[in-house]
Amino acid sequence: MSRQPLERITIEPQTQCRACVIWLHGLGDSGAGFAPVVPLLGLPDELGVRFIFPHAPSIPVTINQGYVMPAWYDIKGMDVDNRADIAGVQASEQAIAALIEEQIATGVPSDKIVLAGFSQGGVMSLFTGLRFPKPLAGIMALSCYLPTGHAMPDNLSEANRHTPLLQQHGEQDEVVPLALGRAAFELISAAGYACEWHTYPMGHSVLPNQLQHIGQWLRACLSE
Repeated sequence: MSRQPLERITIEPQTQCRACVIWLHGLGDSGAGFAPVVPLLGLPDELGVRFIFPHAPSIPVTINQGYVMPAWYDIKGMDVDNRADIAGVQASEQAIAALIEEQIATGVPSDKIVLAGFSQGGVMSLFTGLRFPKPLAGIMALSCYLPTGHAMPDNLSEANRHTPLLQQHGEQDEVVPLALGRAAFELISAAGYACEWHTYPMGHSVLPNQLQHIGQWLRACLSE
């Protein structure tokens, strides 16, 4: 994967930037996929939240007959313990961590940065957030799983032991089965993390009332 800085869509706040949400898209999508949700979250201007929607590099994806598409890592098969190409996950982790550090360098404290993602992006937000060496404001993972399957990632960061985590999943998800998301939640909870779990009557998607809940959660994470 490319080691170049991730290309991205950036939406600046109306007021001085005090916080940042980095939102990672799913397989085959781009940062443009979630950029329209910003006004739907209902965040108050005084929070000063910058939104960054990075684009994953395009790579061949094994499960899609090697078709080249935007992806944070290769998906090798359906087996949860051997689904994600961990080398690719780690390469994207480095690029995402560099993006977080870039925001810190602009003056946004790490504990005012939320790492969020949907599907493959949610996998990356969990993996990167749980291992990131500085405290984050929150980790949000939508319709996803742990890339390490039935085990927690190694090299977990003490800095994010008490960081709020939010997992949401569709009850009729046809792409990432609900059971995979639930298994990740149970592993994370058993490891002592403060993780919320919510399901919605939907497939592999995001609903308007879900965005309302996300907005409330983001406000809580960034208002402290």
